[in-house]
Amino acid sequence: MKCRARLLILLPLVLLMLSVGVFMHPLSAYAATHPVHKAKPHFFWKKGHHKSRQIGNRHSQAGSAANLVYNGGPVQAGTAQVFAVFWEPTGTFVDASYNDLLKRYFGDVGSSPLYHNNTQYTDSTGKAPQNSTLGGTWVDTAAYPTPAGAGVPIIFDADIQNEVTHAMSVNSWTAGVNHIFFVFLSLNEYLCFDSTLQQCSAPAGGFCAYHDAFGTTSSPVIYAAMPYDGNDLAGCYALSSSPNNDPAADAEISTTSHEQIEAATDPEPPSGWIDANGQEIGDKCAYVYGRLNADGSNVNWNGHAYVVQSEWDNAVSNCVFSGP
Repeated sequence: MKCRARLLILLPLVLLMLSVGVFMHPLSAYAATHPVHKAKPHFFWKKGHHKSRQIGNRHSQAGSAANLVYNGGPVQAGTAQVFAVFWEPTGTFVDASYNDLLKRYFGDVGSSPLYHNNTQYTDSTGKAPQNSTLGGTWVDTAAYPTPAGAGVPIIFDADIQNEVTHAMSVNSWTAGVNHIFFVFLSLNEYLCFDSTLQQCSAPAGGFCAYHDAFGTTSSPVIYAAMPYDGNDLAGCYALSSSPNNDPAADAEISTTSHEQIEAATDPEPPSGWIDANGQEIGDKCAYVYGRLNADGSNVNWNGHAYVVQSEWDNAVSNCVFSGP
């Protein structure tokens, strides 16, 4: 706890140094050599973060009752494949059951009633997300690219993109709109979207995760950046229950479901399904868990207990765990 306290004290100073250009930040090797896909990051904000939420020139606040509207772009029609990268350098920490619980979740969610709610959100050809499967996992123990002289590990979105590209190369994974790459970070690792430091991860910053796309328009790389929710359970989970006796993993599963289902319905934000305020399917139901069971769960898929947030259902204009 003392170590974490020191990190939280040092982090604002490091962010200030970064903001005045003390450290240099490498560009994504993939983006530097390929036409960049023009998506925009879509952030999942921690609970109680009331600042304006921006997507392009749109801003949103939680609580809108307006339905989602189709904007002409793709969805992850049919079956999506998930690829999970656990970026855990030697000496860093995640809970002992963290990786296994996330992998179990990815094996269960595709056939769940929650994922079935996506079937109402079709693309221009009438096709909709139907299922998801776990295509592969990889633990990368390589060091984070901490800026020289920084006392706190901080990485940027370009580093996440480089890690996705590296994972694809090492594991022979391929890009495509129906493939999504999750990059999970370890305890006390902090992520800022870029060196402007306008968007950084909790607790010092405001977001818990985000999804985005890069690469070429013909072969987009859909990905989600996943800081460790154990850094800020109050902000990124807001529950005391833990059905799997691992609060960090249970929190991360709910955040992961938020990002996965948003990416299924809006993989190249903001071209898919969003409301008039720029909110995606998960934003409209952020931290809406409904009634919890005695074990702290609110859903049970394939005999496995989870606690996940609800998602927006246009058919009833409300948050649901099963739809449409």
